[in-house]
Amino acid sequence: MPADLAVIGLGHLGIPLAQAATAAGVRTVGYDPDPRAAADLRSGRLPSGSGGEGRLSAAELRRMASQGFRITADPAELGRVRTAVICAPTPLGDDRRLDLSAVGEAARTLAARLRPHTTVLLESTVYPGTTEEFLRPLLEEGSGLRAGRDFHLAYSPCRHDPGNRAHGPANTPKVIGGLTPACTEAAAAFYGRFTEKVVRARGTREAETVKVLETNYRHVNIALVNEMAVYCHDLGVDVWDVVRCAETKPFGFQSFRPGPGVGGHGVPVDHGHMADQQRGLGLPLRMVELAQQVNGRMPGYVTRRCTALLNEYGKSARGAHVLLLGVGYKADVADAEGSPAREIASRLIELGARLSYHDPYVARWRVLGREVERADSVYEAAADADLTVLLQPHRTYDLQGLAVKAQLLLDTRGAGPAGTAHRL
Repeated sequence: MPADLAVIGLGHLGIPLAQAATAAGVRTVGYDPDPRAAADLRSGRLPSGSGGEGRLSAAELRRMASQGFRITADPAELGRVRTAVICAPTPLGDDRRLDLSAVGEAARTLAARLRPHTTVLLESTVYPGTTEEFLRPLLEEGSGLRAGRDFHLAYSPCRHDPGNRAHGPANTPKVIGGLTPACTEAAAAFYGRFTEKVVRARGTREAETVKVLETNYRHVNIALVNEMAVYCHDLGVDVWDVVRCAETKPFGFQSFRPGPGVGGHGVPVDHGHMADQQRGLGLPLRMVELAQQVNGRMPGYVTRRCTALLNEYGKSARGAHVLLLGVGYKADVADAEGSPAREIASRLIELGARLSYHDPYVARWRVLGREVERADSVYEAAADADLTVLLQPHRTYDLQGLAVKAQLLLDTRGAGPAGTAHRL
């Protein structure tokens, strides 16, 4: 049967959308131009380059298939749907600009098969103005149709939070902004099929800027508390106790936790790096620039804390066995996109440390082009290692037990009981 929805891009954005839509009874087809990637997904493996080592279980795939989900590499399928959502990745390039090439490729593929009355939605992280100034011309030129008249066009920022058990697609409000009011309503009708609340923005630019604000808000506040962690360590103050007390304030404060760095796909979007900066849009977002600098320094700070602790106990980083616990960017997820663990590992290797890791979600991990030894038993490995560094507090870890077993434990997340380990 023809699908109602085509999800273009089967990575960290597209898969959660496809799962939510199929669970709500929306017949969905997932499109990937690479036949091998489509085949990988059918067998339960995320496509290469999707940003994680995560897997869909066979049971999840069977459930989605029974609800109408199909995976295809045939672009002809895109011409048979009522709604198409572009979930292409937009990674940061070496110049710190978002790479929109995958969005452009998806748009051109869709445009060649676009039918009148189709609703086209973009969920990728983009600069304000991308939907109207970049995506719209590609769709119109390739299809001969006009956005807002012949087909609907809108933007909706993705709010997927991997591992969050309290908030999923159904109870997380969905922001949408259309090219025209009719486009907004068409998008609202689609998302309303599986989302309890739809929030209408004034237009595509406003909806795109929502994503900029939300992502930058996270990075700026994490940078603040990371600076506080370094400051408190120098003062001999327990930053975790400071945060615990501060979060009791019922107004004017939202709690964030320090850590070894910031990872994930929600990259900070700096106005100064936007593609249309040359048109004189004003000053860059200085707060975001500073936040990037602060958070970017944290892996180096963690490495220095590692060497200082080893020295304090009469050991050198050169030749020391260091065990890293949790190498994903977030607790209880397999995705390692942007994880600070990789830079910390690289720095330790360059100092001459012998490295191993444990992560229940990551079966293989490479750093500096070489395979890192994976520990089978986390407790035996902690007992053997000169230093154990907790980077992600997975629920499967018994932190009190680890503190007993480990020769030396650095808790970068303040997750264990106070006094059981050295803290960031």
